[in-house]
Amino acid sequence: MANPYLCPNCKTNRTRFNVIEQNPVAVKLDPSTGDVVQQYEDGELDMFHLPYKGSERLIQCGACGIVGEEEMYIKRAQSNPRA
Repeated sequence: MANPYLCPNCKTNRTRFNVIEQNPVAVKLDPSTGDVVQQYEDGELDMFHLPYKGSERLIQCGACGIVGEEEMYIKRAQSNPRA
């Protein structure tokens, strides 16, 4: 997080953000009850279970509440530098 952010939605917030660290857990659920039947460890997914390929970090604007990829906030700040 060594880059400045600018909210791509409200276009004014440069200082107040929530950093959301994602920690996916692969599980197999019972289809009737929704209970966890199995929790998979890294690298042991069965052939029908795709691994999570999403972002490790999301950013939420502390002013308007929009949540998005960190890159959106960085790119917006780069395209609108502070004068």
